[in-house]
Amino acid sequence: MNDVVKFLQENPVQYLATIGRDGKAKCRPFMFCFEKDGKLWFCTNHTKDVYKDMQENPNVEVSVSSPSYAWIRLNGKAVFENDMEVKELCMNNPIVKGQYNTADNPIFEVFYLENAQAVIADFSGNPPKEYTL
Repeated sequence: MNDVVKFLQENPVQYLATIGRDGKAKCRPFMFCFEKDGKLWFCTNHTKDVYKDMQENPNVEVSVSSPSYAWIRLNGKAVFENDMEVKELCMNNPIVKGQYNTADNPIFEVFYLENAQAVIADFSGNPPKEYTL
């Protein structure tokens, strides 16, 4: 878990892929928030297409590469919870705070990845590292 969290924190703008409601793949920039109690948390709002896509099909994948050409692929099921403590912690990110102002903003949503699987790889020729989270 620590390697996965560290990689996401060091490469703060990831790309989240969903299956759109039109049945086509959708990919967009996203940000990992933090790990809490063994869960990897992200946030969005319920007016966005990404939220609506995840409501219909919660299986997602996150990917990002580092400046040294290593990359991560992280997949799991998006599980939304109305967890005010998590929402408050998300407000520590100035970008999130700037978009939503307060944790009790009625459109603000948080989710974690259930049954998450991660692979960290690079071009070294070494085998990828696999993680079950």
